[in-house]
Amino acid sequence: MSSAPLSDVLVPWFRVSARDLPWRREGFGAWGTLVSEFMLQQTPVARVIPMLEAWLDRWPTPTDLANAAPGEAVTAWANLGYPRRALWLHRAAVEIRDRHDGVVPRDVDQLLALTGIGDYTARAVAVFAYGDHHPVVDTNTRRVMARALDAKAHPDAAHKRDLVKMSSLLPADRSESAVMNAAVMELGQVICTARSPKCGECPIRHSCAWVAAGSPATEDTRRKQVKYEGSDRQARGAVMKALRAAAPDPLPRAALLVDWHDQDQRERALFSLENDGLIEPDGELVGLPTR
Repeated sequence: MSSAPLSDVLVPWFRVSARDLPWRREGFGAWGTLVSEFMLQQTPVARVIPMLEAWLDRWPTPTDLANAAPGEAVTAWANLGYPRRALWLHRAAVEIRDRHDGVVPRDVDQLLALTGIGDYTARAVAVFAYGDHHPVVDTNTRRVMARALDAKAHPDAAHKRDLVKMSSLLPADRSESAVMNAAVMELGQVICTARSPKCGECPIRHSCAWVAAGSPATEDTRRKQVKYEGSDRQARGAVMKALRAAAPDPLPRAALLVDWHDQDQRERALFSLENDGLIEPDGELVGLPTR
């Protein structure tokens, strides 16, 4: 499939059909885009939107967040999950304040040098906040490309060649290329989904290699998520919930998960949270980080 038919169809489709999301609105800004990308990692859009709005009301600039205690960021993260993201976002805000005069950088390499920012997030900020010409590839993008270009139901493991492939699909115009990046992601999120894709509603169904091949099943090589119930992650989450509820006051270590079904798991949770910098022990007390 050539790049022209795909962009010629998807760019206008996106402009008409895209969901109205805060980070897509005019003037949203690089800081808001960065915060939204942190929050959207492994968290559904519907849960992110109210948290994002509250976060930006409280900390409208990187410097505002950097000047707060990291424990405040972890507390405000609430039920978004994976609270290390809150700690990393706080550290990134400190780095933006100290290295970039409080302005989120535009350069991909400078973005990659910030805590918690990988290749996807760096490119997403450069493209969606600043309008630069880069390929942006997430799980949804890779699935669309696997089906539309390679006739595979599921993408192979992530690889640098994904960026090359997406680059070949981008229009030369910067603004059009940014829309194309967003359009492919949107297609994967709402139509070309992992389960039960809506091929009948897909704007590129007539040129999709997977549809043309009869939508054959292929092996799903994605890592299966470990069951949450009874996991170490659930124990970590229970500790963080208790500490957020008590913040800014610490709690006695002995009072945390005292009735947990597996005390070895409780100790692993406390150890791993301390190792990640998400909790600070002070004698027999444990609290959220203050520095």
